[in-house]
This record gives sequence, C-alpha cells and structure tokens, in this order.
Amino acid sequence: MKYSGWPEPGELVVGKIDEIEDFGVFVDLQEYEDKRGLAHVSEVASGWIKNVRDHVSEGQITVCKVLDVDRSAQQIDLSIKDVNDHQRSEKIQDWKNEQKADNWMELAFGESLDGEQYTQIANELLAAHGSLYDGFKQAAIHGSEALSETDLTDEEIEALVDTARENVSVPYVTVTGYVDLENPSASGVDGVREALSAAEGNGELPDEIELDVTYVGAPEYRIRVQAPNYKTAEDHLESSADRAIAAIEDEGGSGQFHRDRRTDEE
Repeated sequence: MKYSGWPEPGELVVGKIDEIEDFGVFVDLQEYEDKRGLAHVSEVASGWIKNVRDHVSEGQITVCKVLDVDRSAQQIDLSIKDVNDHQRSEKIQDWKNEQKADNWMELAFGESLDGEQYTQIANELLAAHGSLYDGFKQAAIHGSEALSETDLTDEEIEALVDTARENVSVPYVTVTGYVDLENPSASGVDGVREALSAAEGNGELPDEIELDVTYVGAPEYRIRVQAPNYKTAEDHLESSADRAIAAIEDEGGSGQFHRDRRTDEE
C-alpha cells in the first residue's frame, strides 16, 4: 500500500536510491505515491565524503529520516546518516510486513478488489490498529471482535479474518494449572464429568483459545490453556477452574485449584 499524502518531518521512510550525484542522493519513497526526496551529500554519512558511491549504490533500499517537507516546491529533504542500525532494521521489517498485508488484501478479496474498496478497507484497518499488518494480526488472534468497531461489512470482516488466520503467524503462550475434583455424592462419576465439561467451557470458548482438561490421577486433573498472551491465558485458566469447582459443588462434591502438580508425598 502506498500513501497518497506527504511524509512528516521526523518520520522514518523506506526509500530506493535511484540516482546518485556528487551533491547528494535522490531517493524514491517506497511508501508514498510519486514522492521522491533528496539526501544531501552531508546527510549520506558522517564525516568527510570523498565519493558518495563509496557509501550508497543505485537500486539500494535504505531508510531515511525526513528532515523537511516543502509541498509548494515538491521537495523532501532526507537524511540517511541520522538513522541508526536498530531504527533501520525495525523500519525495514515494518515495511516488509506491510507488503505482506498488501498481498493478503488481494488474497482476501481477489481480483474484484478495486482501488476505492481497497482504500476504504485499508483506512478502516489503519484507524483501528495503526497498520494493515497489525489489523490482520489482530484479526488472526481475536477474530471478528478485532474489527467490530470498524465500519466494515460482515462479509468484509469474514474475508479478512479467514485470510488472516490462514496467513498470519501469531505468538501463543501456554499456561497450566490443576484442579482436584472429589464427589462422594450419589452423582459420583457423572458429577465429575459434568464438572469437567464445565471446565472445558461447554463448547463456548473464543476461537483464539485452546483449552483442554486431562486426567492426571485421582482426584487430580490438568487444565492447559493456549492463548495469544499471558493475561488472557491466565484469565481462562482461572475461569476454567472456577467453573469446574462450581459444578462439582452443585453436585455435592468439592474442588480445589492449584498451580503445581500434587506429589505422592504431599
């Protein structure tokens, strides 16, 4: 996706060096439509420069800092030397991520996607999550909920979520806890089964949550939760244990949640 506007002073931009002169370097801005900037020779590298080509080459992708923008003169002043290695690496990665997201837009909507619809959908993702890539990432993690505050149609949201979940790699964390379930009442094993079903969420968990309950050894059961982040995982772990304990108590039994597995010596 290329922006139709202008970059702002202080912004980091990705550019392709397309012309080198003794007085400086012309850079084609990869994120903006029909925008070209100039890095004066004094902004190419620190210290005295004998030959600009010792520091840059035509066709090279680089990251520049925008020093000044003069729209009336159609001029953008850039600096290459003011960008450190960390900023350069991070910006290039963000740019590559946006290119991926651009391809995902085509996967989501196919050849029927025209420029107007693309811009409308992209603007909604940018407003909600700051970038196309983060919009897809959040859709992969949280599903349609991540796009519920946008003005996108249900069909557009479904297409975005489906594409995100097929293409975006998201980090997941896993947490584990244990619950002891005892039921001396008449419902016996059936009551424990009800408690385990409650622990597993009765089929009503969000799509981004994976939760399973396994038998360890009487009366202990392991609850394992996989989620996009620790807070969400911990919340679902505790909720799972609470549901199991409430269900077993309704059956006349008792339950107890603990983080570590019991040992025979305890």
